Amino acid sequence: MKIDILAIGVHPDDVELCASGTVLKHIDLGYTVALCDLTQGELGTRGSGTLRLIEAEKARQILGVTCRENLGMADGFFQHNEENIRKIVAAIRKYKPEIVLANAVTDRHPDHGRASKLISDACFYSGLRKIETLDEKGANQEFWRPKAVYHYIQDRNLKADFVVDISPYIDKKIESIMAYSSQFFDPKSLEPETPISSMAFIDYMKAKNRAYGRDIGAEYAEAFTVERNIGVKDLFDIT
Repeated sequence: MKIDILAIGVHPDDVELCASGTVLKHIDLGYTVALCDLTQGELGTRGSGTLRLIEAEKARQILGVTCRENLGMADGFFQHNEENIRKIVAAIRKYKPEIVLANAVTDRHPDHGRASKLISDACFYSGLRKIETLDEKGANQEFWRPKAVYHYIQDRNLKADFVVDISPYIDKKIESIMAYSSQFFDPKSLEPETPISSMAFIDYMKAKNRAYGRDIGAEYAEAFTVERNIGVKDLFDIT
């Protein structure tokens, strides 16, 4: 079950909106990726938690990700507590990722910042030997700490610490987002309008990726912030 990157989002569609181009790129580079959603996004104005799970699986197939799971926390009301930390720790120890991608450190939606802290702390606690967790078969899991946690930028335009060129993957990224037909633009939908349900929102997402790409001479890029300084082996690796 060892994978290279574990991309975590508090809501199904968080990863697709903000880091799916990066996921696609690294799969093409030969890395393995798994997705983990903390909640079903059941408080969303449109759709339902059950429908979001179906859409999340469709998006997983579009992205070609190894596996995806949902930790079943309460959308909007999950707490930074031992129970939820242990759920994430168990997922980290299950997949043993080198890198974890997590929600934005601060954002318009209060769940995003809370999840960011929860995920980051769980990555640390996952490396403590004396915290015991069990796998699906009831066996003790080995401790594991990811080498890095990178936070994707979401609704608010934070200052990025680095960006990833996703130009060849923008169309597939949009396809994975549109797998969530209950949430995003669907001319046949009879559900209430929301800030993300119009075609203009998809145009905005592409424009945001285009703006982050401009600094590195790329057509589209996704942006991330870091928790600690990044070490560089070769200055020519930086574009």
